[in-house]
Amino acid sequence: MTAVAPTRLFPLLVALVLAVLSYALERAVREGPLRPEPRRHDPDYIVDRLVRTAYSSDGTVESRISADKVTHYPDDGTTDVSEPRITLSQPGRPHYQGRAERASVADDGEEVFLYGNVVIIREPDAERAEARLATDFLHVLGGPAIARSDLEVRLREGSRQLSGRGMEYHHDRGLFLLRDKVRGRFESTPPERK
Repeated sequence: MTAVAPTRLFPLLVALVLAVLSYALERAVREGPLRPEPRRHDPDYIVDRLVRTAYSSDGTVESRISADKVTHYPDDGTTDVSEPRITLSQPGRPHYQGRAERASVADDGEEVFLYGNVVIIREPDAERAEARLATDFLHVLGGPAIARSDLEVRLREGSRQLSGRGMEYHHDRGLFLLRDKVRGRFESTPPERK
């Protein structure tokens, strides 16, 4: 197990973005009390082209969640989401974006599974270059926010790159681990001439 300390806020935001996605999708598709469990795995409702936007008290957009299609299954309470997208924007902080080809959200909203071309981006600001985390699978647990992947994970910030197979991020401890085949590339910046 190799411990890595990338940019402090980026892994924190990975967990935050995914927790917000889990919570928002669960709330957006829940309708009243659960019905008795049917024997078949048939959807009880489908939402096409979902867009949920949250605003601050001054009317600026704080977050936007969208999906091509959201399908809820009452037998196990899961929600399948195709093409989930999330954008977080808070004043004075870099904007964050997240996307995947599909997601599955557990009944209680505490677990989210993201599949296919999962990308989390922290947009550049005056102090830092763009940071990008990419993988093909990410499992996010909401309680103590933990994000895991058993597949290849690639992290890039400016000219710095880090990759490995198997990742775990613990939000409460600020710990980002890459498990196997860890590779990195860190280019130094030449000193400025006076």
